[in-house]
Amino acid sequence: MVEQPWQHPAPDPQAGSPAAATPPLPRRHLLAASLGAAGLLAAPRLARAAWPDDRPVRIVVPFTPGGSTDILARAMAQRLGEELKQTFVVENRGGAGGTLGSENVARSAPDGYTLMMGHIGTLAVNPGLYPNLSFDTATAFAPVVLVAVVPNVLAVNPRVVPAANVGELVALAKREPGRFTYGSGGNGSAAHIAMVAFNEATGTQMTHVPYRGTAPMMTDVIAGQVSMTLTGGPPALPPVRAGQLKALGVSSLQRLSSAPDIPTIAESGVPGFDAVQWYGLVAPANTPRAIIDKLNAESIRILREPALKARLEAEGADADPGTPEAFGEFIRTERERWTALVRRAAVKAD
Repeated sequence: MVEQPWQHPAPDPQAGSPAAATPPLPRRHLLAASLGAAGLLAAPRLARAAWPDDRPVRIVVPFTPGGSTDILARAMAQRLGEELKQTFVVENRGGAGGTLGSENVARSAPDGYTLMMGHIGTLAVNPGLYPNLSFDTATAFAPVVLVAVVPNVLAVNPRVVPAANVGELVALAKREPGRFTYGSGGNGSAAHIAMVAFNEATGTQMTHVPYRGTAPMMTDVIAGQVSMTLTGGPPALPPVRAGQLKALGVSSLQRLSSAPDIPTIAESGVPGFDAVQWYGLVAPANTPRAIIDKLNAESIRILREPALKARLEAEGADADPGTPEAFGEFIRTERERWTALVRRAAVKAD
């Protein structure tokens, strides 16, 4: 059975004669020489240990402000800055599905002063969506830490979609293919790919309406210009709680702890459906391991703080930190999974 991408599924002989050899140094000179050499070898390590110095650290968000990536980046920037006694600034570089900001980070100096809040789109979907990128996503970045897993929320405008649950939505969509529209932050965005997976899993045809960012898309879903969206909890849950949108399901295999009344799509007639967004910090490849380890350890400690954990959970995000190696393997498997869907569904970028 082929697993679907929406289902959840590692002495020199040439050196001369002995007579020409240099006489051995006295032991005290050998000791001095060895200490001097050790000092030279330690110098780079001492320099790295001084990170961060007085320069600000950029966390590049390769999207416009207002989306889940931006929200999580700002939360991490604030706490990392407080703990490391340094300025962490969030820099939004949106465009081309996140490839412009990603390229900026890939080409930045690997010195610890440029990071990126990467996510499923930039690290797992874009390799299939943009086959001619100027950088190799698989080798351009050094994984730091998986920050959060964010289930998508299937939120509909109740004035446009007269469905009380996922089953009713599927029935309506099958009755009138193409009638309903869904919004996303752009062609190939995480919300777009999640809905492609939903259409494939349910045999429905709904029309994609891409936007240049999540915030303007949410505005039009709330206004009824677009029927629905399947996007991350941070932008979707507030209008749901305000009664502006109706949540029919969440895309993870477990219900959200912050919204246990919303059923999963998997338990609503689409068995095994699992299409979550995820976010994590990466650095340019070849960033010194000492810096990666320091960022990883500090991030894990921060993400386990009750206050931040509760804040993330309230926005539909689950803090799930681990080692850089674990994050790297997770990115690899997700890249294989979602690039296959992109190619099978012939998803095209703008």
